[in-house]
Amino acid sequence: MGLTLRSVGKNASGSGGVSGEAARTVALAGNPNVGKSTVFNGLTGLHQHTGNWSGKTVLSAAGTYKFEGKVYALTDIPGTYSLRASSVEEEAARDYIAFGGADLVAVVCDAGALERNLNLALQIMELTPNVILAVNLMDEAKKRGIRVDTGALAKTLGVPVVPMAARRGRGLEELRAAIADFAPPPYVYTVRYGEAIENAVNILEMPLENVLNGRLNARFAALRLLEGDGRALEAIREHLGLDLAAHPDVAPALERASAALRDAGISREALRDAVIGRIYRAAGEIREKCVIGGAGYGQKQLRVDRLLTRRSTGVPVMLLLLSLVFFITVRGANAPSELLYALFERLGGWLSRGLSALGAPPWLHDAAVYGVWRVLGYVVSVMLPPMAIFFPMFTLLEDLGYLPRVAFDLDSSFRRAGACGKQCLTMAMGFGCNAAGVVGCRIIDSKRERLIAVLTNSLVPCNGRFPILIALITMFMVTGGGAGSSLLAALLLTGFIVLGVVMTLLLSRILSRTLLRGQPSSPTLELPPFRAPKLGEVIVRSLLDRTLFVLGRAAAVAAPAGLLIWLTANVRLGGSSLLALCTGALDPVGRALGMDGVILTAFLLGLPANETVIPIMIMAYAAGGSFQGYEAGETLRALFAANGWTVTTALCTAVFTVLHWPCATTLLTVRRETGSARWAALAALLPTAMGAAVCALIRLVSGFFL
Repeated sequence: MGLTLRSVGKNASGSGGVSGEAARTVALAGNPNVGKSTVFNGLTGLHQHTGNWSGKTVLSAAGTYKFEGKVYALTDIPGTYSLRASSVEEEAARDYIAFGGADLVAVVCDAGALERNLNLALQIMELTPNVILAVNLMDEAKKRGIRVDTGALAKTLGVPVVPMAARRGRGLEELRAAIADFAPPPYVYTVRYGEAIENAVNILEMPLENVLNGRLNARFAALRLLEGDGRALEAIREHLGLDLAAHPDVAPALERASAALRDAGISREALRDAVIGRIYRAAGEIREKCVIGGAGYGQKQLRVDRLLTRRSTGVPVMLLLLSLVFFITVRGANAPSELLYALFERLGGWLSRGLSALGAPPWLHDAAVYGVWRVLGYVVSVMLPPMAIFFPMFTLLEDLGYLPRVAFDLDSSFRRAGACGKQCLTMAMGFGCNAAGVVGCRIIDSKRERLIAVLTNSLVPCNGRFPILIALITMFMVTGGGAGSSLLAALLLTGFIVLGVVMTLLLSRILSRTLLRGQPSSPTLELPPFRAPKLGEVIVRSLLDRTLFVLGRAAAVAAPAGLLIWLTANVRLGGSSLLALCTGALDPVGRALGMDGVILTAFLLGLPANETVIPIMIMAYAAGGSFQGYEAGETLRALFAANGWTVTTALCTAVFTVLHWPCATTLLTVRRETGSARWAALAALLPTAMGAAVCALIRLVSGFFL
């Protein structure tokens, strides 16, 4: 059930990896957005991404750490609100706790929302008594006037309770010590469900204890049998090889227990409602006993949330923030891009002179310098500065807790389109990389809605398409270089993003009415408290985890792509280059879409990485069949204009940049995530068909006015 991601972290002192047989295996459980991944990172030294929105941890991560000379193994299981297995996360969490072989479970709770978190903790304690409660975010709770009496909580529950503020490193040593010193408690809090239900459970417990032989808690199994929980019983069959309902030692007792419930007027549905309701009441009673003050957010945060989530103000604020991020990105990236390009030009001169000194043949010199090196230099110089600005700002909004508010604002729109509100979060992941956005669709429980999100994710421009859009906007749609021009460019870029979102909603609605019919679900969209991001951590993480990772992938593709592009532009058949033959064949189609054959060829050859689209156009338009290093400015604009480009051409190309097939990496990811080449093909065909239709419409309309 997805518990496969394994890596080895540093020890508690940060002195490197540890090895050897673990003294104790610990499962780390908790609701989404309680800082569970932060606790995991703090204990093991791993640097797993810990974005501030619900449901980020879909797969489990495993690591080890050393404490007082002993090795401990830690597994971060999916964040979930319940063990009742109505979602992939809940099923994975339940199965690992029940059958994963963990010696104990550390349940991470939010001190500011303890009642809600205790619902999960009480369910886990019903499954195993070997529990430690890690009450995290104590610092945030204190700011909100909430005080948790951890001593009273430990006494009530009968399990160790560790107060923590993991983001500040507080409580980590205490949790390590509690794990090391843990011994099975003589008493743990048990939720009681009323006389009739308890009598039925008692009838089943003894035969179940004999059959299960300690491999699973008999009380937990009895309740699942009485409820007729098919998913839980199937998991027991899968992991323990036992069909409990049909087992000869259990079936007679199950019939007697079920009859007792029927005599008491309790159906299976009523039993499930009673169990859930009593757990909620028990959590509330414990909170009343152990928590002082803090009825909620506080008036200041409530006012901010009303502004950000109200229909009349939430979307305008979202568009304003997005435009501001793009303005800073466009304005700030120009000078660094020019410096980087100049550096690559100088290094390219050294490379050229070095190859000539070594006696390299002309074809090798030109392929290396005008193919590989200059394409690589262009990709790095146009990608690195915008990403180095955009990703930290985006990560700041993510860590602040703003992205769940965006999901809340767009939830009703996605549900009207027959999709899931969580799709907004997967779209946000797609800004960095559409392949990452496709993987992120795992947070959506419904298979139908997950497929919709996968098929539409590429309609949001990824980092590889932003440089193309910025170049087209600054060359043909905005003139001048002042702050006003940068602001207009940012607004236009925001407009193209909005186009992608609108098309995502439209295609989602079409799919939900045709291939993927069904009713939209109502997922839990939690609004976490706002948290002050750690600026240094945000910069380091966004640069290392996102900017350099994505840049490295693009560079790895750009270098061989540069060679391939040069070869297609210089290998000739019948007096024409392969590139010219391809552009000529596609020219009628390109003209019909408001572009030309060179542009369509560039998009086709850019399948491995969108970053190479502009270099391919330059190489095709240049008479010498090599990338001569045009900068994204007046020189490049003059080259394109000399080959028939107009504002309409730039607009159609920009629209097609947003609405066309995903890159090869994303398509392979779709194939892997869906298990079907058919869905991968649809992921390519659907956005391309939409892009072709919009471009043809733009060309038709512009023909009436130009």
